[in-house]
Amino acid sequence: MDYPELAGRLKGRGAVTNRSGRFEPESREAVDDGWDLDDADLPPLRTTVTLERPKTIITRNTSPDIPYDRSINPYRGCEHGCVYCYARPSHAYLGLSPGLDFESRLFAKPEAAKLLERELSKPGYEPQVINIGSNTDPYQPIERRHKITRQVLEVLSRFNHPVSVITKSDLICRDIDILAPMAARGLAAVAVSLTTLDPKLARTLEPRAPRPDKRLAAIRTLSNAGVPVTVMAAPMIPVLNDAELERILEAAAEAGATGAGYILLRLPLELKELFTEWLRTHVPDMADHVLNQVRETRGGGLYDSEFKTRMKGTGQRAELLAQRFDLACKRLNLNKERPQEFGMDRSQFRVPPPEPKSGDQLRLF
Repeated sequence: MDYPELAGRLKGRGAVTNRSGRFEPESREAVDDGWDLDDADLPPLRTTVTLERPKTIITRNTSPDIPYDRSINPYRGCEHGCVYCYARPSHAYLGLSPGLDFESRLFAKPEAAKLLERELSKPGYEPQVINIGSNTDPYQPIERRHKITRQVLEVLSRFNHPVSVITKSDLICRDIDILAPMAARGLAAVAVSLTTLDPKLARTLEPRAPRPDKRLAAIRTLSNAGVPVTVMAAPMIPVLNDAELERILEAAAEAGATGAGYILLRLPLELKELFTEWLRTHVPDMADHVLNQVRETRGGGLYDSEFKTRMKGTGQRAELLAQRFDLACKRLNLNKERPQEFGMDRSQFRVPPPEPKSGDQLRLF
């Protein structure tokens, strides 16, 4: 299906449409009315950022699939535009589309650092590793201007609180001045997502994310600075990029990564239709084959939300992928020890004294 009203407006976007979220009373679908009008004068799809002021900033979870129980997401939505992003359906809770809205109508939390400081200072707070970026990328393009992720890291550093960061952006290297000293104290680790080494495929899958070579350079820079780095080969998409698994791990290990992980493509809720649209637009000859292979790893459907299998899938293809991953990690000396981000030192945590305000009298003792 063609979407003429979007022609010329989607450069640098991942989703093909802006289909309605699951909570909306009406659904929208674009059709070609046959008029074949010139859309050259239509304005491009611009990114807008709305400031959000939540009451808390630490999100808790009890998922057995995730090795941390708390996380921080400085932003809602993500301008990277990765078409496969499992976070897309969360935009439906805002009355927005998980499609183009997710990557163009963003929300920033400017008071995140203040909220975090308040939550960490509460009596009885028990430190555990906080993950930054479990839902949307904390180093997406708008972080250059808002710097919310950096402010959060500054608070965690002052409190000596352990942190792990997940990103696919080399912008993280900007904050090495915070991450490297924390890593030296056993308080910081980073995971860099690397989906493919093919820049052409990356351009359509993840249109506004840094190129694969820039991510490898970020792994090298972080590793040279003493920050432990894990490479996440994610998502692995049957037929489309899963054949690259070993090459991705090899390139990351050569750049200095010491840990590795992978996740099989997940297509919850609206993501099934969004990813199918992307396939039929960008790789129409392969679309049915990819979808059929996805079904083979998901018990006949496009997604299975069961804990303990939703990340890795089931069936022969999924089992073979797991075996290939294990063999490659053994050959490349990846994951030789317990992943650093889950064995960090929590004993250093302390609530620092409040910073003196302007006009306060300094204490002598």
